[in-house]
Formats: sequence, C-alpha cells, structure tokens
Amino acid sequence: MTQQTAPQLPIEAQLPEGRYSDRELSWLAFNNRVLDLAKDAQRVPLLERAKFLAIFSSNLDEFFMVRVAGLKRRIDAGVAVPSPAGIMPRDLHDAILARTSELVIDQAQVFANDVRPALETEGIKILDWAELTDDEQQRMHALFTERIFPVLTPLAVDSSHPFPYISGLSINLAILLNHPSREGRQFARIKLPSILSRFVPLGGGRFIPLETLIIEHLDEVFSGMQVLQHTTFRVTRNEDLEVEEDDAENILFALEKELLSRKVGRSPVRLEVEETIDDEMLT
Repeated sequence: MTQQTAPQLPIEAQLPEGRYSDRELSWLAFNNRVLDLAKDAQRVPLLERAKFLAIFSSNLDEFFMVRVAGLKRRIDAGVAVPSPAGIMPRDLHDAILARTSELVIDQAQVFANDVRPALETEGIKILDWAELTDDEQQRMHALFTERIFPVLTPLAVDSSHPFPYISGLSINLAILLNHPSREGRQFARIKLPSILSRFVPLGGGRFIPLETLIIEHLDEVFSGMQVLQHTTFRVTRNEDLEVEEDDAENILFALEKELLSRKVGRSPVRLEVEETIDDEMLT
C-alpha cells in the first residue's frame, strides 16, 4: 500500500499575513524619526532642532506632491488593486491622512511648547503685533507703506472674477469682506510675496511674521470695505511626472509636454488651513 502525501500549498500561501509594511506608511514612520530628532533636547542643539522641524515639513510637502498625488491619481482612475501590504488605495489614502494629521499636530506642539520657548530664552523671539513696542510699530507701519504694500496683489472673487489660481506651496491670506454699498459678502485673496522674507526682522533677535504685518494693515489694502474675517492657507499641488517610457516615442518630448502642463495648473492634493478657520470661510 502506497502512502499518499498531502499536496503542498504554494509558498505564498505558507507565509504569514501582514508580512509586508506599506511603503507610504513606512515613509511616514521615517519622517516621524525626523521629528524625534527635533524633540531630542539632550543631544541635538537648539537651532538644529528647529531645522529638523523645517525638514519634517519639506519632507511632507514632497510626499504629498509625489506619492500622495500618484495615489490620488490611481483612485480617480478607479484602480482597485491592493498594495503588497494588502491595503486598497482608498483605505491607504485615509490611513495616510489620519497619520499625517497626528504627526502635524505633534510637530506644532513641539514648536509651540518646546522649541519656540527655548529660542526665546536664547533671545530669538517671533512676536505678534501687540507685543511690539511703539517704536517698532511705527517702523513697521512705514515699512509696510514703502516696501510691502506696493508688491501686494489682492484678488477679489465674485461673479465677474473667478477664483484665482493658487500656486503650490505659496502662503496666502483669505479675507472675507463686506462692502457698505453692496449686499452680500466678498472673498479676497492675497499671496505673500516670495521676494520678501517670511519673518521681518525688528532688531535684537526680534521678528514678526510677514502675514501678521499684512493682516494688521488690511484696512489700508481694502480701503472703504469692512474686513470681517481673515485666515492663512496653503495649497499643495500634484508634481508627479506622468511619463510612460514604454509608450513614449520621444522621451524628451514627453517630458517637455509634462513640464509645460505644470504652467497651466496641476491638480491640488492638500489644503492646509488654520485650526480656527470659520466654516463660512472654508466653504
């Protein structure tokens, strides 16, 4: 009598489930380690910790511009193929947003509760308008009139003015206005000029954010109108190159076409707003 052996399962079936880590979630874990360096007050110098906070943000920008943009493109195309880790594209997108939110909140707390107070102890202060001395406020009034106001480009949105194109990674002010002689409210947008420093030096290690300085002078920018609300926001756009090397007869031409499309406008992949933004402003 011959003994029959049970058929062996395929090698893939013998391996445990969950043996793979998702590439995108692993990248977020890597960026979390960058954030850990910003938290390390024992071994990392203060200014290096501030730099690691900035590196964390720039890493996250690139992650959304390329990796999340590619993921959103697959979702929009209806691709329902799980990743090697077994996660469907839409579920992965939700997981990325949830983890990113946790990391960004952690980063903000590290800066507000740890790094910023430590910088102030060393004489480096980022101030609000009310914290300026009378002399500093006078100098900032003059600076705004002479150097900042001339390079601002406020854009209103109404039936005759469509919503303006928001360039990727630019810092913008959203303003809700009321015109005395018209019914209804009007939305306007101001882009912070890239030719100006984000932090305006006051002297002696004291700085004021450029957006704070502009907000203080909105009544001058929108003369004759009532400023109801204002907030800052930023948009991240798709910067992922979509070139199929196997199908493109001329790779150089395909790249030129793809780069040209960026000037027309890439689709947004992330909107960052202040936590205290009003629902009316957001919609």
